[in-house]
Amino acid sequence: MSDLSTGILFAIFAGLMLGLYAVPGKFTKDFKEENTWGMFFMLTMFAVPIVATLALMANPGAVFSDEAVQGILPKMVISSVLWGIGVMMWGKAIHHIGVSLGFSIFIGTVILVGSLLPFFVDGLPESKVLATIAVGLLFVLAGIFSNGKAGITREAESEKSEEGAKSMSAGITIAVVGGLLATGFSFANAVGRPALHEASISQGNPEWVTALAVMLPIFLSGGVIMAGYFGWQLTAKKSWASFGTSALAKNFVLILIMAIFHYAASAVFAYAAFRLGGVGNTVGYAIFNTSCVLTAIVSGIATGEWKAASSKAKGFLYRGMAFMTIGILIIAFGNKLASSTPVDAEVAANEAATLSK
Repeated sequence: MSDLSTGILFAIFAGLMLGLYAVPGKFTKDFKEENTWGMFFMLTMFAVPIVATLALMANPGAVFSDEAVQGILPKMVISSVLWGIGVMMWGKAIHHIGVSLGFSIFIGTVILVGSLLPFFVDGLPESKVLATIAVGLLFVLAGIFSNGKAGITREAESEKSEEGAKSMSAGITIAVVGGLLATGFSFANAVGRPALHEASISQGNPEWVTALAVMLPIFLSGGVIMAGYFGWQLTAKKSWASFGTSALAKNFVLILIMAIFHYAASAVFAYAAFRLGGVGNTVGYAIFNTSCVLTAIVSGIATGEWKAASSKAKGFLYRGMAFMTIGILIIAFGNKLASSTPVDAEVAANEAATLSK
């Protein structure tokens, strides 16, 4: 299988995992929301990445003490902290406007900005490649807009109170701002991967281990924000006692599954971006997040979130899904064009020399 096909399949698979990771959380017992998500973020941001890195990476100390890696870590940490703040705002947005609309608006912002950020790190591709990817992104964004319109139409038809309307407005604002901040993940991946890849390979690690190297500083940095927030929530709402439930063991297993899926989705995306080549950060990020949105929407439909919606609202939703699917196909074609474009040998040699320093 070619790098292009492998990269696209891994990006889609990563999106599926991210779109479904929260499902086990619906089956926890005697936990309040802050108990479930507090435990989840402690596991997915700290326990799972640390254990995975120590178990699967050769000489992690040498990898992260590499001089080039030390030089890019501050940028990764700062952008990852912003990502952590953005993810927290995403949770708040979903509380206000629901899963389907929350995913659509938040990830729509993430796709638009996060897919463009790598160009500032990696440089612009050839004009026809850039134009093709741009057209694909426009289709994805048209789909996101249509999904947002579906959610707004559904809310309007439900004749909610003025307070509900304000909640919708607040939720949309939170989703957009959170999406902007969450693009720190894309920047951290783009800026950190080259140096971490070279450092990891130099210690005898296979190529896929680079994904673990990239995810560790991102997750640990973003996790600090999330740990602080949920520690405050658990204290303010007096929810620490809920961890004493007899269902703790069952809840822990369910939440651990969530954490593994969430972390694995991000790590698989990082590997997909690597396999996709020169514009892999942009293409992989768009495919990854679009797949996530489509999965979340289908999940929302399956769980009855749109059962009472009118045919008009559902029409917007289905058109949105169609636009997003077309967008993924166009973006994938753009990456194929990029992979078939000859690379200037002198440029490639200069890049290799830079990475080896």
